[in-house]
Amino acid sequence: MENTYQKIYAVVRRIPRGRVASYGQVAALAGNPRWARVVGYALHVNPDPAGVPCYRVVTQDGRISAAFAFGGGDVQRAMLEADGVRFTADGRVDMAAFRWQPEDN
Repeated sequence: MENTYQKIYAVVRRIPRGRVASYGQVAALAGNPRWARVVGYALHVNPDPAGVPCYRVVTQDGRISAAFAFGGGDVQRAMLEADGVRFTADGRVDMAAFRWQPEDN
């Protein structure tokens, strides 16, 4: 599992400030589109929060995690807003505007 987590962390490190990626998107870029749940597990035990910006990973429809490992959903939202990410009226990330496109990076 260690090698899998390292692949996931490598993808998450590439997500630039002001952008987000979905769990499924990270899974696909790490090598297996079926790893979305594994991405969640990996981010929950992220050994390097300063170097692996796990707060930039959200659900495919822009929801943040109520179980965000480093302080809860409010902390994740605040971190994303500090990056310049904006939310819709229903509290989701505006995925049309802020989804990371790897070819942009």
